[in-house]
Amino acid sequence: MNLILGYIGLGLMLALAGIGSSIGTTIAGNAAEGALKVNPEKSGNYMVLSALPATQGIYGFVAFFMWLGKIGEASGAMMFGIGISVGLVCLISAIRQGMVCANGIVGVSQGHNVFVNTLIYAALPEFYAILGLVGAIMAM
Repeated sequence: MNLILGYIGLGLMLALAGIGSSIGTTIAGNAAEGALKVNPEKSGNYMVLSALPATQGIYGFVAFFMWLGKIGEASGAMMFGIGISVGLVCLISAIRQGMVCANGIVGVSQGHNVFVNTLIYAALPEFYAILGLVGAIMAM
């Protein structure tokens, strides 16, 4: 049972982070598609902002890869707790970051000079995903 809990935790860590990133990048990507019709010259800015929520999936993968080697060594309940914690933080922060980026994309497409500010605002939910990864590292 201990081993099963550990594997479930690892699976949740990877899956939830990936799901959050795919939803976040889709939210921002949809805004970028609409923005391209309004102001196609800013496509580089749209692409950067659309890609930002993908980092949470990377954090989930890094934590997953690091903890994969600990199967059997660490408590299954501990691995489950870490997995669900990192997975949920990455899931929610990626979705919310995608929303921030989508709003920034709309602003850029309308001619407002908000690209740098959007990057700063998008870093705020990102910070919590980084904290989740750091927590997973420190728990090792």
